[in-house]
Amino acid sequence: MSDSSTDMGGDASYRVTADELRQFIERIERLDAEKKDIAEQQKEVMAEAKGRGYDTKVMRKLIALRKRDSNDIAEEEAVLEMYKEALGM
Repeated sequence: MSDSSTDMGGDASYRVTADELRQFIERIERLDAEKKDIAEQQKEVMAEAKGRGYDTKVMRKLIALRKRDSNDIAEEEAVLEMYKEALGM
């Protein structure tokens, strides 16, 4: 008898875990779909900007720079200038 009650308890906890796992997977799938939609919207904005004559490569660099810490940017730019100077650029 103790074996069957142990199995039932195990089965019940497995079902709960499987349901919870399915919920996590479905949430991730929904977020992936949203992420895809957002990426498509970003492409559309970039296409619009390009159509108006903006350099989208430079825009992407600006976006990346705005995400970074200003001290990191200043340090990288100082090293870049030093290297350019060393190469006579």
